[in-house]
Amino acid sequence: MLELRPNCECCDKDLAPTAPDAMICTFECTFCRACVETVLRGVCPNCGGGFTPRPIRPAAALVRHPASTVRVRAEGCGPSA
Repeated sequence: MLELRPNCECCDKDLAPTAPDAMICTFECTFCRACVETVLRGVCPNCGGGFTPRPIRPAAALVRHPASTVRVRAEGCGPSA
């Protein structure tokens, strides 16, 4: 089951479980579409893979399987890098 991380690992933008601009790699590294396109140029800084839109978990499933609250940041990415 996907972890559904709560933020972009680059710019730290909040990404709700229903965020249409959340992107993930095969290791569930999570970034907003803007960072994927402009900063990362389609390559994950953690694993070197590409991205796909993160699926939206239905609201009923979120009750039983909530999104993560642990914020993750990628090394060398974003303003605090």
